[in-house]
Amino acid sequence: MGTIGFDAEKYIEEQSKYILKRINEGHSERLYLEFGGKLVHDKHAMRVLPGFDENAKIKLLHRVKDQAEIIICIYSGDITTSKTRADFGITYDLEVLRLIDTFRKYELKINSVVVTRYEDDAPAVNMFLNKLQRRGVKTYKHRFTKGYPTDVDTIVSDEGYGANPYIEVEKPLVVVTGPGGGSGKLATCLSQLYHDYKRGTKVRYAKFETFPIWNIPLKHPVNIAYEAATADLRDVNMIDSFHLEAYGETAVNYNRDLEVFPVVKRIIEKITGEESEYKSPTDMGVNRAGFGIIDDEVVQYAACQEIIRRYLTALCDYKKGKIDDAALERSKLLMDNLGLKVEDRTVVRPARDYAECKRNSDERYENVVVMSLELPNGAIVTGRSSRRMVASAAVVLNAIKMMCGMADGIHLISPNVLKGIQDMKTDILRREKASLHCEEILSALTISATTNPSAEVALSKLPSLRGCQAHCTAILSDSDEQTLKALGIDVTCDPEYITNNLYFG
Repeated sequence: MGTIGFDAEKYIEEQSKYILKRINEGHSERLYLEFGGKLVHDKHAMRVLPGFDENAKIKLLHRVKDQAEIIICIYSGDITTSKTRADFGITYDLEVLRLIDTFRKYELKINSVVVTRYEDDAPAVNMFLNKLQRRGVKTYKHRFTKGYPTDVDTIVSDEGYGANPYIEVEKPLVVVTGPGGGSGKLATCLSQLYHDYKRGTKVRYAKFETFPIWNIPLKHPVNIAYEAATADLRDVNMIDSFHLEAYGETAVNYNRDLEVFPVVKRIIEKITGEESEYKSPTDMGVNRAGFGIIDDEVVQYAACQEIIRRYLTALCDYKKGKIDDAALERSKLLMDNLGLKVEDRTVVRPARDYAECKRNSDERYENVVVMSLELPNGAIVTGRSSRRMVASAAVVLNAIKMMCGMADGIHLISPNVLKGIQDMKTDILRREKASLHCEEILSALTISATTNPSAEVALSKLPSLRGCQAHCTAILSDSDEQTLKALGIDVTCDPEYITNNLYFG
């Protein structure tokens, strides 16, 4: 089986043409394009569609940058609760700042940041708005829409959308995005439609969701992987009944879009005074990802691997108290429906087997933690925890040594250096004596590379770990998890803590 299942360049070409076509249709002056999912660093799409460029969507916007500007929405409650983006480990408010920096690198115009469902008594939100304003970023406050979702007459009135300030825009394409789901993107788009029509400007709305992919089968592993990714949101893929009735064609959408479509259609018709151009939620979409799939077998395999990865992550999230029983059961059901087992993830069994072997060989290894990692050539390398370093650090060192063809006994970092770092942490920083975590080991390796040629060669192999799969027999610390993610390693864990200590940093 090949390793590429998706043609990223074909997708960008097809997608940019289709967005331009939608902008120019309908004799309107402007298109508000709601971007669902992740506009940048879409790791999920990259995993389930091998060959997908994680920044494909922002690159296609770069192609139409002269016609586009961006509005970023963030729900006020996500600021006050410090909601975190799991794949980067940063809060949603910080993600907004990161998005702004990324958009600027691609020469995309940032129009403003909108805080949705704003409430006066929110000091953290006001501080966030002040920070943006003092850095020259325009901000707006949109409150909860009166009458939403059932009272369309109130919604489409000066009491509803009219109560929001109008966001001054200029370009024919206005991209409305956010740090995650529930950011208020749809409400912002519809509010703008209301204001524009009151001003006599004819505008339109469309939506860009990568998943589920509308023109592949409902039970295709790629679409099921989307359900696995949103198990905590209870998203369920369904046949778009509106599309089937209107066109006699099968298309896939998901429950929330199908549920809200009749309301959105009525709101748009109330705003425009015309029958909606959209007969179904699929009509509203502009996604062309399905046309980029070039090897369905590769894509199906990758999606199945992602479903397993999501289940292992759900097991750990449940152990941490992040999700409830229903979300975990949903993840397990998706696995069972495809006949998948955790052991179908190549790196799981080697880690567990090595840990079991060490525990059976010597009682000193009763609490040993093992991580296994699959190299780009398919070879499996393992690393275990020790008094000097954690398992994730050990496996990274072992992996880069193997890629260099070095003997296992070669020291990339002097044992005296490792001991010195540990002594400094306990004697000077007054921290508990503990094995060095992954980032500390990488820092020590970088320093060693200035005088040790072997360390220098091994260090150069770190970028080759990007995209590798790994599994650990215990839950990683937040620090080690973020370091491995920064290296581009997709890691899963067994839902076991290393110690009984309740504080696990």
